[in-house]
Amino acid sequence: MPDIAAMPADDRAWMVDTLLALLQTPSPSGRTDAVMQLIGDILDEMGVPFTLTRRGALNAELPGESETIDRAIVVHADTIGCMVRELKDNGRLELIPVGTFSARFAAGARVRIFSDDPESFITGTIMPLKASGHAFGDEIDTQPTDWEHVEVRVDRKVSSRADLEQLGLNVGDFVAFITSPELTEDGFVVSRHLDGKAGVAVALALAKSVTEKKVVLPHRTTIMVTITEEVGHGASHGLPPDVAELISVDNAVCAPGQHSIEDGVTIPMADLHGPFDYHLTRKLCRIADEHEIPYARDVFRYYRSDAAAAIEAGAGTRAALVGFGLDGSHGWERTHLDSLEATYNLLHCWMQTPLTFAKWDAQPTGKLRDFPSSRQPAPSEQWVPLSRGDHTEPGNASLGEHWPPAEGPQA
Repeated sequence: MPDIAAMPADDRAWMVDTLLALLQTPSPSGRTDAVMQLIGDILDEMGVPFTLTRRGALNAELPGESETIDRAIVVHADTIGCMVRELKDNGRLELIPVGTFSARFAAGARVRIFSDDPESFITGTIMPLKASGHAFGDEIDTQPTDWEHVEVRVDRKVSSRADLEQLGLNVGDFVAFITSPELTEDGFVVSRHLDGKAGVAVALALAKSVTEKKVVLPHRTTIMVTITEEVGHGASHGLPPDVAELISVDNAVCAPGQHSIEDGVTIPMADLHGPFDYHLTRKLCRIADEHEIPYARDVFRYYRSDAAAAIEAGAGTRAALVGFGLDGSHGWERTHLDSLEATYNLLHCWMQTPLTFAKWDAQPTGKLRDFPSSRQPAPSEQWVPLSRGDHTEPGNASLGEHWPPAEGPQA
């Protein structure tokens, strides 16, 4: 009988409560200290040791039998948001986006505006420049939808630039979306900023399970929480140097033309950055099959994650991505608790396995004779002969001329 993976009901309930707390803590890229304090407090309560980088990314360590940290689960706590570009003469605020998303998904959002005073904030609403049909008629439907055609209506008695300055507002102030999370009867979670924070909730639930059950994993594992994924460089710093396998946990795009699912976990094969590690992704698929975890494979065209930032920064690790199904990413997002549970179950099973190639992957480099070539993806591939015949090996190379030459201008 297969060992069917199942998340305990208490852990699932705790994960949901944690997700709601995360969603209601603003954290646009560049202003994430509050959410990292919350995550740190949760880890402290569990007794999980962790450190923070100078810039504020977090590495929590789960115990394992290996001498070094061999594995990493990477999630991000930062979200998209906005920044004030201009204090307008009409007493409203012009915006630029923090992260990549369309102004059409910002219009109508309730927001908090954070000045340099950490003790206060001001609320407001992102409005189209022409917001009232009673004033502009059909022009409300034909106006452009870019960032230059929306503004923040501030919930204070202001009507000029001087009024905004009097409130202490400045260019460069952060504007965070109020998430308004909702749990539906069918098990959906609808909210802004599930992208990122649902992954953090899954990772913290894994830490809770390992800690409470006093599990010693086959390999020491770091849970890394990054703070700048939405602007492209989240896991580019702070990753422990000995990591051999890295899995980034992020949203899986549910949309026409995609294969990601809302009631299971998605294992992407590639994204904008390129293919994920062949062996690690296929291993995750085998684990899902063996433990009857619902999953789908997908490829993403307009997507990158913390895995890309880590590889581009020079991390010598196998890297993969697993995703909880998400509809309407970077807008009004929706996922399902079954998808979060499937993501948890897949990672929980993976953490208890050996490295993909236990001996080879334990060191960053090795000799050709030790390379596990017989277990590579296509051991039967042959050289393609340049002429007709039964060649199974490349032909003999011409000796050519000695280089560099002993005489002449190249000598």
